[in-house]
Amino acid sequence: MKWLLLGVNGQVGHELQRYLSSMGKCLAPTRQQLDLSNSAAVTHYLAEHQPEMVVNAAAYTAVDKAEEDVALATALNADLPALLADYCAQQSVLLVHYSSDYVYPGNGDHAWQEEDPTGPLSVYGQSKLAGDAAIQASGCDYLIFRTSWVYSARGHNFMKTMLRLGKDKQQLTIVGDQIGAPTPARLIAEVTAQAIRRYQQNPAIKGLYHLAPRGQTSWHGFACEIFDQASLLGVELSIARDRVTAIPTSEYPTPATRPLNSRLDLSRLEQALGIQLPDWRSQLSLTLSEHLG
Repeated sequence: MKWLLLGVNGQVGHELQRYLSSMGKCLAPTRQQLDLSNSAAVTHYLAEHQPEMVVNAAAYTAVDKAEEDVALATALNADLPALLADYCAQQSVLLVHYSSDYVYPGNGDHAWQEEDPTGPLSVYGQSKLAGDAAIQASGCDYLIFRTSWVYSARGHNFMKTMLRLGKDKQQLTIVGDQIGAPTPARLIAEVTAQAIRRYQQNPAIKGLYHLAPRGQTSWHGFACEIFDQASLLGVELSIARDRVTAIPTSEYPTPATRPLNSRLDLSRLEQALGIQLPDWRSQLSLTLSEHLG
């Protein structure tokens, strides 16, 4: 099978290339090779190469910058998925796509289910929701995975920022009232591979799913766990746990509004694949070990 991977240089794309390498010939153009904001270029690439599956890990993820850079965020998060979905519908091939907890309004303290009403609070969330809607309306077979708080052993992310700050700072203030599940890119890729194999056996599992580890924490709790686990692994830190202070979102204003509740109900995915997703702490341990090793 010849399949197309977009966003190969990102955290999720990098892991997908590793975990899906056995599925055939992978076409993985970089941003320099293919401008994903240029619909004509993408259309030409698809027509020339005729992939038999499309995995879209490309996205505009600069949440605050998107508030001003609306056109590019829309092009990458909404227009590109729509174009890919049209191709997949015409060719009767599978589209795998990644969405975000930011499509939900972030109120309450319940875990969001896939059919719950959406209500994004930011341009980024609005653009991701538009991409989801375009795929669902296209008529193609799709697997959409809504995930949260993505990080990995490579790239720029919260875990690596905390490790750097923990070595340089003796005290930190971290938002403590946004609740979700930190999700390593490696887990996203691993579960994606399982889902594609299951789809190949039973196309009826196509649809929209939440993909994250079990459990929940705040950004403050995530930071403290990073410091605790890093210390156990021998990392020398300047900061002590009791010097990491939780603050409300209201004390850390940003251009884009963040959802306070990013809890995701995982039961649909677990039932479809016959798995139990791991706890977020165990996933942090694996990711830290990979990064430090």
